[in-house]
Amino acid sequence: MTPRLDPGTAASPWGLRALGVLAVVVSVGIVVVVGYLAASQPALALGVAGVVLLAGISVRQPVVLPLVAMPLMVVVARVGPPGLDMSVSDLVLGVAFWPAVLLAPRPFSPDLRRLLWLNVVYQAATLLTVVANPFLANTVEWFHAWLLVSGSLVVGWAVGRSGYAVQGVSLFLLACVLLAASTVVQGALQWAGGSFAAIYPSWPWSMHKNFIGTLLSFSAVLAFVRPGWLRWPRWAMRLVFWVSAAGIAFAQSRQAMLALAVVLVIVSLRTHPDKGRQWFAALAMAPVALVVASLVRQDVESGNVHNSVFQRLTWFEDSVAAWQTNPWFGLGLRYWTTGETPYAFQPPQVFLEVLATTGVIGLLGFLVMAVGMLRVLWSMDPRYGTLAFAMLLTRLTQGQFDLFWVGVSVSVPFAVAGVCLGAHALHTADDRDEVGRRSSGRRLKESAS
Repeated sequence: MTPRLDPGTAASPWGLRALGVLAVVVSVGIVVVVGYLAASQPALALGVAGVVLLAGISVRQPVVLPLVAMPLMVVVARVGPPGLDMSVSDLVLGVAFWPAVLLAPRPFSPDLRRLLWLNVVYQAATLLTVVANPFLANTVEWFHAWLLVSGSLVVGWAVGRSGYAVQGVSLFLLACVLLAASTVVQGALQWAGGSFAAIYPSWPWSMHKNFIGTLLSFSAVLAFVRPGWLRWPRWAMRLVFWVSAAGIAFAQSRQAMLALAVVLVIVSLRTHPDKGRQWFAALAMAPVALVVASLVRQDVESGNVHNSVFQRLTWFEDSVAAWQTNPWFGLGLRYWTTGETPYAFQPPQVFLEVLATTGVIGLLGFLVMAVGMLRVLWSMDPRYGTLAFAMLLTRLTQGQFDLFWVGVSVSVPFAVAGVCLGAHALHTADDRDEVGRRSSGRRLKESAS
């Protein structure tokens, strides 16, 4: 897939003008910020200046920032002053979104437009809880959730449709392999020391075991699907899969194990004629089920009411109680941060979280969005749609056992899905061009004869 930007699908003049005006306004603001930070936080000031440089380059080549965002989306390290800090992932997504939405190749494909409209359905449903529960975190999270879904799709689309799908996904995979290797090394050293507890990676930044497990399940699924357009050799994909699986095992992330096993079975039955791979995926369910059951049994037998099993059961009950205080509109997005309710935790299950935060109306909107998106991706050309479908299904399966609306864990699968949509649109456009050239050639021959 050769990187290119079709002249016929380039950004419109209004997009260039809008980005120019935005760049001037933002640049003035950033100069002030960099000057303020230079004395107290020089490293952060340097990083902000680097973002400005990339933003300037993106005016000439709009795909630069979306492409850079692909590996940086895995970074959960926090940046910014206290009270305003955010993850690097959210920061780069927010920065990359603007050149992507203003200058990405147009028109959007019908499949991408369907996904964006399905997200609008969910956002419209959750807007009611923003009105019913007027507090700042509620409003901010409403825009954040929209960015995580639609923003990530558009950023991925810009990468794929511009012809950089291979580079974008490869950068993401390499970042995941680096984090997986770090987890495996730390786990091996800890196990060699006689401790078989779950691994919380500490390098290159501190990570929760469920975060690293979730992230590595994405890279494992991607390696198992092994899309032909990615052009990675089979041995490299196998290496990515097994390093990612080892990282999940060391982290002992149960929801990541279950999600990976479920998605491998579904994907193998759909796309892989290789019976060996189908048997491998099916047989993978057995050891995963045994490991997860063993870990759960240990928690139950420990009698510790504060371990993950008993704590989740308590949180499930409290989440239902939280929803019942406002059944139709919920308590608002991120209500647990306000200190105005007795529930100071994020519900660790996707449907309970949506129900408690946005009520019955929000849950209906979420179901329409989730089911509709899966259906759209399933109906696509399997060469591109299977990976996009598998990434979203992985996230939804993980969300049955843990937190769902967590930055990186949502933005990554939608960004990869966007890349698939963009690559598919580029492939379709190339096919149309080839058909047009052949048709023109036949007409010329006929007129000459």
